[in-house]
Amino acid sequence: MNMFKKVKPSSIKEYLDSIPEERKEIFNFLHNFIQKNAPSLKPHFASNMLGYGSFKYTNYKKEELIWPTIALANQKNYISIYVCAIDHQQYLAEKYEKELGKVSVGKSCIRIKKLEDVDLKKLAKVIKEAVKNPGLIISKEANK
Repeated sequence: MNMFKKVKPSSIKEYLDSIPEERKEIFNFLHNFIQKNAPSLKPHFASNMLGYGSFKYTNYKKEELIWPTIALANQKNYISIYVCAIDHQQYLAEKYEKELGKVSVGKSCIRIKKLEDVDLKKLAKVIKEAVKNPGLIISKEANK
């Protein structure tokens, strides 16, 4: 039994160091891949994930928040890439879902289990488009 409280990472380095050994290679590849394809998006630590770039938005509570344009997160069973960018009121991840390969997509999230399952050329296209169109789709019900 571990009697010490588990401490969550609070920086990019701490987050990268906390990635399980079996995922480090793919995670580091994706971290570098995002930076290569979106060099203008500055990496930062954001809500227990890595963020790249940011934009302001107003949530349903009318609070102005800063949110990452792209985020990379280690989950229990996969790695998530959140692409908070839209084109004609559609999230880019959803727009390119069928072209991204054997990945699971939900709104702005692309879930990757194995690197060979994702079409890297299409992922690069999504990342590059995200730089031009950051944002979230806020439902009309949330603004009531």
